[in-house]
Amino acid sequence: MDYSVFVQLLGNFGFPIAVTLFLLVKLEKKLEQLELAIHALSKSFKENGK
Repeated sequence: MDYSVFVQLLGNFGFPIAVTLFLLVKLEKKLEQLELAIHALSKSFKENGK
């Protein structure tokens, strides 16, 4: 296999994959924070008898 084809494929798809992984990691952290907030709100409602 010609290495220039491999380097070209990596150059074309490497950056979008890296950006996608970065955004997925950031989104995962935000979703974890949202889940914790929902659990805290649910617990607060249960404690206040609503």
